[in-house]
Amino acid sequence: MHDVARLAGVSHQTVSRVLNLHPSVSARTRTLVLAAIDELGYRPNSAARTLATGRSKTLGVITLAGTLYGPMSMLYGVEAAAREQGYMVTVVNVLSGEASALERAVANLQNQRVDGIVAIAPLISIGHSLVELSREVPLVAVDSAPAEALPIVAVDQAAGARMATEHLLALGHRTVWHVTGPAGWFESQDRVAGWTASLAAVGAEIPPALSGDWSPRSGYEAGQILCRMPEVTAVFVANDQMALGVLRALGEHRRRVPEDISVVGFDDIPESAYFAPPLTTVRQPFDAVGRRSLQSLLAQIEAGQNSAERVVIAPELVVRASTGPPSR
Repeated sequence: MHDVARLAGVSHQTVSRVLNLHPSVSARTRTLVLAAIDELGYRPNSAARTLATGRSKTLGVITLAGTLYGPMSMLYGVEAAAREQGYMVTVVNVLSGEASALERAVANLQNQRVDGIVAIAPLISIGHSLVELSREVPLVAVDSAPAEALPIVAVDQAAGARMATEHLLALGHRTVWHVTGPAGWFESQDRVAGWTASLAAVGAEIPPALSGDWSPRSGYEAGQILCRMPEVTAVFVANDQMALGVLRALGEHRRRVPEDISVVGFDDIPESAYFAPPLTTVRQPFDAVGRRSLQSLLAQIEAGQNSAERVVIAPELVVRASTGPPSR
């Protein structure tokens, strides 16, 4: 660091500020220091820095094993926000919802001396275990913990479900059917709550929900049931992948969308705009979730104590061609 400072013509404290992204450094000085770092091939010694500061500048992220769009998008959002603040991210996948699996994941991250943990594991079974583990390390849960138990950053899933249901009711549909996500997920639970509340508020019939597992296959199977019931004119599906399966089943049975049945999904995956027809869906602001999660975690780390802050982020309804008024 002293060699860099000598070549750039600044103090070693200024080099330290540049490396730690301190805002008080001018653009010209930052450019000089970065040029010197590049010329000398300097790389900070992370082990020495950890010993000197007590911080590793590394954060841990716990997430469910798999490729679901929602958790993966939240992971990318957290990683990008962490990188902007000069932090590295270590990811540990949890293969099951058992408390022992979560404890092993936290122990793994603690052994790597992470400064804090973001948990993106929205299973009800894991959520209650996070409350206990948050006493050992700064931790923020994303859509994955009971309210008022530990810091949470969450998209308002119930509000998103209400948007979807109320949109269909406003088009003139007498009721709205629902294909749910897995029962053990907070997101599924909240989306069911928003759907039933919207129907109850206008005195509409609440049909029996059809269960899915987030996959297109489970949506296809639910669609096979729905397309055989002529009274069904609108369905809210708990994610876009299952909505794709529903659309496939309806097409096979010559049920037109939206003329015969309107379909709304959830998440707004990149492919949603290219479904046939383009899918009306509820967009989750995953980038905002990642940034707010990181802000909450860094605030805990700086304060040296945990909080019970709850940040709720509003979703957005994206209307496309898969919804319309019921056929007369």
